[in-house]
Amino acid sequence: MNIALVAHDEMKNMMIGFCIAYERILEKYGLYATGTTGKRIMDETELKITRLASGPLGGDQQIGSLIVSQDIDLVIFLRDPLTSQAHEPDIQALVRLCDVYHVPVATNLASAEIFIKALDRGELSWREVRKTTSQRV
Repeated sequence: MNIALVAHDEMKNMMIGFCIAYERILEKYGLYATGTTGKRIMDETELKITRLASGPLGGDQQIGSLIVSQDIDLVIFLRDPLTSQAHEPDIQALVRLCDVYHVPVATNLASAEIFIKALDRGELSWREVRKTTSQRV
């Protein structure tokens, strides 16, 4: 199972805190992150991250491509709801792909914690459901 980690600039510290708090769980999975977010997570934790481009430079689109190829199973995207983003169309496309391919996406700390705790308890097993339902795509 692979997890994508993305955070807008104002949310990066929150993402770092999340990764520190749940490092024991996250270390069990393949982790992908956009550029600066991935670097900051690796600087503050022992987690191994596959770093992609920065979000505005195509990182969101790279994650979208991994969703289409069914290589991402969960997206944790801590979005800043109070700051306008120049690459908003890319963000909307990423969230849309999560919906199309039945990939759970957490856009705030509360939903991220719900997903990560359920994952740790073995309660998130959507991969088989996703394989059967995404055949129509």
